[in-house]
Amino acid sequence: MTDVPTSTPIITRFAPSPTGLLHVGNVRTALVCWLAARATGGRFLLRLDDTDTERGSAEFAAAIEQDLRWLGLHWDGFARQSDRTDRYRDALDRLKAAGRLYPCYETAEELELKRKSLLARGLPPLYDRAALALTDADRARLEGEGHRPYWRFRMADAPVEWDDRVRGRVHFNGRDISDPVLVREDGRPLYHIGSVVDDIDMGITLVVRGEDHVANTAMHIQLAEALGATPPDYAHLSLIADAEGHGLSKRIGSLSLRSLREEGIEPMAVTSLLAKLGTSDPIEPRLALGDLVAEFDFAKFSRTIPRFDPAELERLNGRILHETPFAAVRDRLAALGLGAIDEAAWSVLRPNLQRLDDTAGWWQVVTGPVTPVVADADLLSAAAGLLPPEPWTDATWGEWTAAVRDRTGVKGKPLFLTLRLALTGLDHGPELRGLLPLIGRDRALARLSGPAA
Repeated sequence: MTDVPTSTPIITRFAPSPTGLLHVGNVRTALVCWLAARATGGRFLLRLDDTDTERGSAEFAAAIEQDLRWLGLHWDGFARQSDRTDRYRDALDRLKAAGRLYPCYETAEELELKRKSLLARGLPPLYDRAALALTDADRARLEGEGHRPYWRFRMADAPVEWDDRVRGRVHFNGRDISDPVLVREDGRPLYHIGSVVDDIDMGITLVVRGEDHVANTAMHIQLAEALGATPPDYAHLSLIADAEGHGLSKRIGSLSLRSLREEGIEPMAVTSLLAKLGTSDPIEPRLALGDLVAEFDFAKFSRTIPRFDPAELERLNGRILHETPFAAVRDRLAALGLGAIDEAAWSVLRPNLQRLDDTAGWWQVVTGPVTPVVADADLLSAAAGLLPPEPWTDATWGEWTAAVRDRTGVKGKPLFLTLRLALTGLDHGPELRGLLPLIGRDRALARLSGPAA
């Protein structure tokens, strides 16, 4: 695929935590990041937020890479946050020196009581900055009693504004955002500091994420500025709902990329759907990511909640297979033990596929054995006697059925359905004008005779 820049090249990133399998929600974010970069001739980076050692695993990290490669979302740079802890400590030291990072000693239980008390009074659950009133002696006493501090970033009482690629102009004030925790009691840096420092160091110019991160973005902007950096641009996508309008959280396990791949869904079905969810474009099958790149524009995204319908994904999957050229599936068919299928056979079979492995069932109809359904023995006997010699072409079916009609007087559905039931054992399937030459004269003659053939 050739990237055709349409504006200033974007450098963006996808930064998942390897604590589970990728699902359609976070893959949509990855896809939009990738499309934005490719549409401008920019760069797409993969960055694993792997600092959660309790829940993260190497297996999940490998699965993330496998899923992105399956979709064709290849990255231009790679990093692991676990390799960058020295950079986070340097940034934290700078924030401490600037008076923007301060130690706190409340327990989780104490913080929860404060939160509930504020909510009961109808107030937002903002941290009260009680730790700022502690003296050096207070802190020494607490640490002497075994309390280890966690560290918060002090939000400035100042407006925070940005032009969001999806939401438009966004306004916050620092005083309305609770001072975020940047360092745990055990000394480990948390998501916020790692994300901001990485974006600065890697030259990220656009961050794409869900709208549930909007408040985080206001805080990340202040954090970047406190570190002397210019924040990137932002695009916050509406979160996906299911077909009934409910959140996907309860269904997310069945919508992992791994499960979709194992169910036989084509990667371009996934990307064709996710690239258009929440946009003004119709959802149509696309055979190449380059088509989606050419059509990408943030101006097409709305703030309405898009709905992910698995039935729509199924329909797209079939439509993509119906348009897929033989060269794109030759090796995959061979891996399914269907190496005997050639381009002509693929053209006949593909209009009836929902999954690629459905091809095996239709190839069984061609090669047999099948159990013919004898709906009119006399008609089938006459038809057998009128079978023309080979070679057969697409025209053979029409010529043969015309001859049978003229001989027997049977026409229309009674003729065509009777022959289909005998030749395939089914009342539906690929068009017989294409299927008949694949079946061949010997098999056709045997099936018209009635027993399994």
